[in-house]
Amino acid sequence: MDDVEAVVLVGGKGTRLRPLTLSAPKPMLPTAGVPFLAHLLSRIRAAGIRRVVLGTSYLAETFADHFGDGESLGLDLTYVVEDTPLGTGGGIRNVAKHLTAEHVMIFNGDVLCGTDLRAVVNTHRTTDADVTLHLVRVQDPRAYGCVPTDDDGRVTAFLEKTEDPPTDQINAGCYVFRRSVIDSIPEGRPVSVERDTFPGLLDAGSRVSGHVDNAYWRDMGTPGDLVHGSSDLVRGVAPSAALPGPTGELLVLEGAEISPDAFVFGGTTVGRGVRIGAGARVEGSMLFDGAVVEPGAIVETSVVGAGATVGESARVRDTVIGDRAVIGAHCELKGGMRVWPDISLPPHGVRFSPDV
Repeated sequence: MDDVEAVVLVGGKGTRLRPLTLSAPKPMLPTAGVPFLAHLLSRIRAAGIRRVVLGTSYLAETFADHFGDGESLGLDLTYVVEDTPLGTGGGIRNVAKHLTAEHVMIFNGDVLCGTDLRAVVNTHRTTDADVTLHLVRVQDPRAYGCVPTDDDGRVTAFLEKTEDPPTDQINAGCYVFRRSVIDSIPEGRPVSVERDTFPGLLDAGSRVSGHVDNAYWRDMGTPGDLVHGSSDLVRGVAPSAALPGPTGELLVLEGAEISPDAFVFGGTTVGRGVRIGAGARVEGSMLFDGAVVEPGAIVETSVVGAGATVGESARVRDTVIGDRAVIGAHCELKGGMRVWPDISLPPHGVRFSPDV
């Protein structure tokens, strides 16, 4: 892998994850105990790639502040700031002058995936491709654009979402580019690889290969996917060398206090200094540093932000609670609700059930 470098695109604002991304970029959100990006970087390192260029934009300084030059990860990290949104293709072109290798592996910074990265590069080499796409098979491809391939593994089309997709193969957000293809992308303007670059390569007769597998894959762009992805990392369903503890039903970080009769399971992450009270039940959730779950409260498949409190006997399901927010005793939140940072809900203030 000496002739392969990596580019990770981490410039998005993560609007679908608000309010969590008001204070941190999506790839820096705590996920299974570390910033999500740390899991991806650990897999890049394990594949034998040493040099990584990060294409940043929103809250760009947070990446360098946390990862530095990458030495502690065994990587050489370079940061390139995108001043205006350039799309996936434009973002790749924007980092071109910092690349030196013949082949460049590109990653969307919000995808959790378990594919064999060396195998993707091997497909690229053996098919002598100009670009190789990692394609993953999904049970229901209707929500995604589909990418069919022929018997020789050559990509034949890029299809929009349809109710009757001709294939179960979708673009998994990981590519290998020849350096010359990157240099051919127009500079200084927005470009979409899906709508511009890849169809243009097909029209020109270039070799676009597909590496197809059934590896673990999840787009971490929504709160539900973030929660489930974090749970999969904690339970060992999704692979990562960056997990700060053994896999299991829960991951407990330094200084957390869990009452002996609380029930915490389902791949829950219990952040630093978190307190979980007597009789509380926490399932498949993310409790950021300093969060409090008071006695008798129930938290299911939710995110509880840093320093936030879930009051006594409150019930929280499929909900995002912003940093330092307070959910009063006996409140009931569910169904995708989002509570912004520093908001306080009074006891019994929000309920879906008539009982108190």
